[in-house]
Amino acid sequence: MNVVRKIEVFGDSILKGIQLNPFSKKYQVDNHIGIDALSSRFSLQIENRSKFGCTLGKGYELLRKFLDSGFRCDAVVMDFGGNDCDFDWKAVSEDPTAEHSPHTPLALFVELYQKAIELVRRHGIVPILTTLPPLVPQRFFDWFCGKYNRENILSWLGDINAIYRYQENYSRTVGKIAQAAAVPLVDLRGVFLRHRRIEGFFCEDGTHPNTEGQKLITGAFLEFAETMLV
Repeated sequence: MNVVRKIEVFGDSILKGIQLNPFSKKYQVDNHIGIDALSSRFSLQIENRSKFGCTLGKGYELLRKFLDSGFRCDAVVMDFGGNDCDFDWKAVSEDPTAEHSPHTPLALFVELYQKAIELVRRHGIVPILTTLPPLVPQRFFDWFCGKYNRENILSWLGDINAIYRYQENYSRTVGKIAQAAAVPLVDLRGVFLRHRRIEGFFCEDGTHPNTEGQKLITGAFLEFAETMLV
């Protein structure tokens, strides 16, 4: 890669550092990913523009406005997919026999990521993608689907692990997009899957990494930086 010193990060709640407070049961920013340490170690200027609940469609518009306004950087990290692959569980609960699509259907997800990569490159900036950290399907189901008709949702899913498979497919797709476009890829998922039991790295909702999980994300970025930026 070209010399990279200024990096902008666009993503969702994972890189925002959102955790579920175990006592209040509310989401809050509790970010231990260690951006300051990464900045200092590799002489980088990193601005984190990640937003809670952000899909790739919203992220693309934020990125476009950012670049159109004249801001410049050397690289843009894009971390999307977790919200894109999710479903309207209330709608699934109310009609489990209907067809239900993710918030961003996979074909559109691919199209938007390709557009984002092209947009960044047109401005002479290096795009960097990330895979998705995994999730804990039972916790996810209990947290996000438990308030609805669980039997209806399960009849539509087939089994709880289908939640994991849907999300895994989006993560694999990000890897394929990066490979096809010759874009650097930070493997966030891989640092979690090195462990036999991943439950201890996630909050009660099964999808947001806790402090220990965020430290794994730091490790993934460290590995990437040592390979690509030094």
